Amino acid sequence: MEAKAIAKNVKVTPRKARLVVDLIRNKDVAEAQAILKLTNKQATEVVIKVLNSAVANAEHNYNMDVNNLYVKTAYVTDGLRLKRMLPRAKGRGDVIIKRYSNVTVIVAEKESK
Repeated sequence: MEAKAIAKNVKVTPRKARLVVDLIRNKDVAEAQAILKLTNKQATEVVIKVLNSAVANAEHNYNMDVNNLYVKTAYVTDGLRLKRMLPRAKGRGDVIIKRYSNVTVIVAEKESK
């Protein structure tokens, strides 16, 4: 059994968000939350919210034990791309692409042996 949470169109570039998500993959939920709390990146705020949402979904929708959860998969995909123009010399313009991302976290229960 697994539970997931998705945050769509978050104003963080996917490349920067992947750095944070790579830190918590295959970790216990408590350990992942501790790692995110001490990580000094912009994307940690979003990833913490998505992780907590996935844990809440597991607890309330599937009656899983919160102490027995781990981050099964976590990934970031490209979201929207806003194209903006920046005026340059001689009447030209540069295109600035503002990237958004989709953050997905899936938590599952550890199999007891």
